[in-house]
Amino acid sequence: MSQAAILLMVAASLVGMMIRPFGVKEAVPALAGAGVLVLAGVISPLVAWRAAGQGTEVYLFLVGMMLLAELALLQGVFAWAAAHLARRAGGSAWRLFTLVYGLAVGITALLSNDATAVVFTPAVVAMAEAAGVAEPLPHLLICAFVANAASFLLPISNPANLVLFDGQMPRLGVWLHLFGLASVMAILATYVGLWLTQRRHLRAAPRVPGAIPALSLGGRWTLAGLGGAAVLLVLGAALGWPLGLLTCALGVACVALVGIVARHPPWQVVRGVSWSVLPMVAGLFIMVAALDKAGLARELATWAGSGLVPVAAGLALFSNIANNLPVGLLAAHLFAGAAPGVKAAALVGVDLGPNLSVTGSLATILWLNALRRHGYEMNGWRFLALGAVMMPPALGLALCGLWLSL
Repeated sequence: MSQAAILLMVAASLVGMMIRPFGVKEAVPALAGAGVLVLAGVISPLVAWRAAGQGTEVYLFLVGMMLLAELALLQGVFAWAAAHLARRAGGSAWRLFTLVYGLAVGITALLSNDATAVVFTPAVVAMAEAAGVAEPLPHLLICAFVANAASFLLPISNPANLVLFDGQMPRLGVWLHLFGLASVMAILATYVGLWLTQRRHLRAAPRVPGAIPALSLGGRWTLAGLGGAAVLLVLGAALGWPLGLLTCALGVACVALVGIVARHPPWQVVRGVSWSVLPMVAGLFIMVAALDKAGLARELATWAGSGLVPVAAGLALFSNIANNLPVGLLAAHLFAGAAPGVKAAALVGVDLGPNLSVTGSLATILWLNALRRHGYEMNGWRFLALGAVMMPPALGLALCGLWLSL
């Protein structure tokens, strides 16, 4: 099969993930695209199985984060945090927007961009209701855009970081020296872009809520578990521990502990997790394996010697075609022997580029799932129009920061 035909099949699958025909979940088009590529003989079933298996660290990471998120939702941590946010804003729309943005950056840095999409989005929905926000979309967009813009502040901020460095993760001090300034530039540029594009929806002053609901015993233990998980994940990143297994273990342990202390059945947490995310990620890995076999990897490899901007821009665009997790894995092989600056530029492109479209990162797809769960929708083309304004300036400034750090 020709390279063009394979690209067309992958593109059709990703369009299906964007428009979700008949209301199907994103996993259906992803698995359908992977299945067609296998049936067409582009890759063998064995190669597809191995490609899906390369995401084991990501699957473990996601399971742990989704368990923590669902536990926090069920224990009322979101409603409690939302009321505090709304009250702290004191009736100022700008202050509320800034507080939500700052907390999203903190959650992304310490608990990953997927946690921002899964954990923080419901909190923002609750905050909008508590503050009587007429148009919650600007605050909800923060969850999506910050999830990618702040996702290279720390090694644990994005599963794609684990994939791209493929067992050779830099220690925390080296990471901060390399990506600290670039990440700050991306975060600030995204804040300014979101405020400028959404300010017309932020004119009405939010309401200051009255009494803040007290956390239950299970809620207090859940909040302590989230804090402990953040500390252990940062420590794990500093010491080079396997973060996927660590995150999964922390999620299981928190669910079990709260279940014992608060007498909350663990299966309620398990039932609420979006398990369809895992086969969707597997399907994406298989599709990228097909693109690799079609020779796309060899074409991408030529970018390694052409400077930071082509590498970052090329991978940013490709992440929106094939999702940044499998693209990160592909980039790990392509740039394994490249100069440190090239690999760093690849990470910036893989992490920040997905702010262009809803299919660019798993975090954005999880964010869409969270929106639908609470009765909100985001059209893929509308997100693309906003992303086309938001992503390029942030990427350019982040690369300037990276160049200065190098």
